[in-house]
Amino acid sequence: MKKVLAMITTLALSASLLAGCGTNDNTEGSSGDASNEKVTLSVWGMGEEAKTLPKIAEQFTAENPNIEIKVQALPWDQGHEKLLTAIASKKGPDVVQMGTSWIPEFADAGALADLAPYVEQYPELKQKHFYDGAVEAGTYEDKYVSVPWYVETRVLYYRTDLLKEAGYDQAPQNWEELSDAAQKLAARGDGKYGMSIDPKEQSLGFMFARQNGAEWFTPDGQPDFANDKFVEAVEYINSFYQNGSAPKDLGLDIIPAFKEGILPMFISGPWMIKLIQDQAADIDGKWSMAVLPKKENNTSLLGGSNLSIFEYSKNKDAAAKFVAYMSKAETQLKWMEFTSSLPAATAAWEDESLKNNEFYKVIGEQLNAAVPMPVITAWSQISQSYVKHFEVIYRNNVDVKKELEALNAEAVKFMK
Repeated sequence: MKKVLAMITTLALSASLLAGCGTNDNTEGSSGDASNEKVTLSVWGMGEEAKTLPKIAEQFTAENPNIEIKVQALPWDQGHEKLLTAIASKKGPDVVQMGTSWIPEFADAGALADLAPYVEQYPELKQKHFYDGAVEAGTYEDKYVSVPWYVETRVLYYRTDLLKEAGYDQAPQNWEELSDAAQKLAARGDGKYGMSIDPKEQSLGFMFARQNGAEWFTPDGQPDFANDKFVEAVEYINSFYQNGSAPKDLGLDIIPAFKEGILPMFISGPWMIKLIQDQAADIDGKWSMAVLPKKENNTSLLGGSNLSIFEYSKNKDAAAKFVAYMSKAETQLKWMEFTSSLPAATAAWEDESLKNNEFYKVIGEQLNAAVPMPVITAWSQISQSYVKHFEVIYRNNVDVKKELEALNAEAVKFMK
């Protein structure tokens, strides 16, 4: 909180930069009454997909002609600073797209409005309509501050033909089988591996620790990243590098490596489906997806984006109406059609386009066992520290417990 407030104070001096970026001032009627007066909503979206938001906004305005939507698409690498400036000036968007990892920081800074007062008026906002993990990501200190919009999770991609040659007619079902299959695939010869494990993926170690039943924090909320189960999980990941199943520095993009069979298994998100289909069409029918192999459980990561109402908006009711519209299953299905982003509303997954798709069925199943990273402000620093310490582990094969104890000591400082 102190770091956020310090940045906000500094940025307050340049708050005038927002003048050309859209504000929540409404010259035609500032009461924000979505049912009577003309309202103009400023909506900030992030990344390339946000450029498609005006298509959805047009459909919303057709149903709600008194609410005009002005969309500003911001690159992800600029959105964070823009939001800090908006907090400092108390002028910014009415509705803002939030990456799930951003929510703790901006909720802690008081920038995200409590959505509870709008749930009765707009039942689409009710938390029961969304995956539990997505609801958890949008909740900060028991306050509902961000509505799930679209979701993603991690699953196992694998070459069915090569796994069959290694003696597996289906995807590995547990940790033991995953390790065994990876070693058998790596034994095909020089330049061949069993699996790609991205050492720069900040959340991977924590995900495996969860699967091993590790607690991340003590009962009183202190970091606990050096407990036996956490250590065991990281030792398991490290074993893939040490026995040659996973490359340390291959220097190949995953799609061509998957296509050529160099890396026949990897863990990633739903965006890889279209990339494989587009860039590796000649292996069609030779690859598939599966939920993650299990240890004590097969819990995966949950990511995606949410929609929040900016605390300083003067049009909160109209903003809630727009966010509720974006929360409808049919709207999220339309958004998927435009951008390939997967809906957070569980009812949308009953649609034939998802229900009967062999790949999306796997994603849908995994989403039932997917949870976000902890909704705490220090998490970004903790996860970056993990990457640093894990690099020491897999490159030098050092004592895992000692390295995780060093990580834990840093995490304690981050949380003070």
